[in-house]
Amino acid sequence: MNSQKAWILCCFFNFLIACVFGLLMRFMYLFPLDFLNYSFLLHAHSHVAMLGWVYMIVYVLVVHFFIPKEKSQKPIYNRLFWLTEFSVIGMMIAFPIQGYALFSIVFSTMHILLSYVFCRLVWKDCLRDKSPSQRLLSVSVLFMVLSTLGVWCLGPAVSTLGKQSAFYQIAIQFFLHFQFNGWFILAILALFLKQFQNKIDEVKFKKFYFLMVVSTLLTVCFPVRWFIENDILSYINICGVIIQLCAFIYFYKMLQPQINHFKNSLDKITKMVYGLALCSFFLKVGIQLLTLFPNLAEVSHQIRNFVIGFIHLTTLGIITGFLFGILLQNKMLSADSSILKIGVKCFISGYVFTEVLLFLQGWFFFFGEGAIPGYFQSILILSILLVLGLVLIMASLVNFHSNNFNK
Repeated sequence: MNSQKAWILCCFFNFLIACVFGLLMRFMYLFPLDFLNYSFLLHAHSHVAMLGWVYMIVYVLVVHFFIPKEKSQKPIYNRLFWLTEFSVIGMMIAFPIQGYALFSIVFSTMHILLSYVFCRLVWKDCLRDKSPSQRLLSVSVLFMVLSTLGVWCLGPAVSTLGKQSAFYQIAIQFFLHFQFNGWFILAILALFLKQFQNKIDEVKFKKFYFLMVVSTLLTVCFPVRWFIENDILSYINICGVIIQLCAFIYFYKMLQPQINHFKNSLDKITKMVYGLALCSFFLKVGIQLLTLFPNLAEVSHQIRNFVIGFIHLTTLGIITGFLFGILLQNKMLSADSSILKIGVKCFISGYVFTEVLLFLQGWFFFFGEGAIPGYFQSILILSILLVLGLVLIMASLVNFHSNNFNK
């Protein structure tokens, strides 16, 4: 099997395991399982989804699109991938058994150290063409390194002030913010812009790039504000959110001249997943604008359904939507496979329906209406669609032998 194809299959395996953990958590709301600890499972679900699916598939695509072929064939990339996968499997096993403890910390630390090696390789081997996609990738890698400062603060935070301290909570939020909004989203957008063969308006791109980086730096004040009472943090976040809206407008203007040509070159299923990604991106910007209202900003992290809904909007909608689109567009997933088409539609249905239910339940809580009748049963059944979708996508991948795969 082609090594990159094995890599992609491995990434989908991680994604499937993360989704099964998520399904188990929803199952446990209805039928508690004595042998499983819910919070341990939550740690396993989030780590495997973030570091096993998103990080690993971004690794594969960055190597495929940004590293020249003669360099990407070097054994270091293959070794590094499988070493990183070893750390993910370690987390997969350790977190459900012990939560945050010795082995899970060892494997997650190993993942961070290996990600530094990857950053170094990207900086060293990448094409230095100063194209829009290249510049976005470079800054996303810097954000990844910056995010890990939050992780290195966790040890000192626990030993000096304890897990309940603001310092500890802020360190976690700092890591998550720059992982998702810095490293992941900017790397995904770099990969997306690469699909336009660099026919991008340079002036509009520069404005988008500058505004996006500034908004990413400023909006970290939003989660920090949860733990530190300070109005200045709210004002900085308001600036960041408005700047992000401007960045999104330039993103649209930058792609507008190309969008019809781009759309016409895609098949139906690829259009669908890109459409999902762009709609989710638009919704994310819209939801962040709502946090300009103080009462909504306050409940945004207090109502758990809003938190989970927003995280899934980012990971399943924006990030996974763009990733599926890029994989399909470049024939790394077979758009002709009927199994794959059913799988993708299943996955999208599961995502859309669970999001609607999560946000609807959040609004019910916000207005003091209590729980939606049959909420836990419904969300469990709809979550099965996500797992079923991934199983079908993996089945089509196993069957898929294409010569188009190599660069």
